[in-house]
Amino acid sequence: MAEHHTGPAETGAPMDYREHEKTYDMFVAGAKYGSALIAVLLIAMAAGFFGHAGLLGGILIFIILAVVGIFLVR
Repeated sequence: MAEHHTGPAETGAPMDYREHEKTYDMFVAGAKYGSALIAVLLIAMAAGFFGHAGLLGGILIFIILAVVGIFLVR
């Protein structure tokens, strides 16, 4: 069953702060790269649908901007 701790809840169980920091760092990296990827996708879709780039031009713009974006977000 569950362990019963005495005293305040804040000091009841030991925390693994290294694991918390790894999780936070992974979340921040995912949010950063995910936001950049969505922005690149929207720009490429706008160029392909509304510009004169077409499907292949939109894909090419997506690839180029994704590579540039990865280096800029680092």
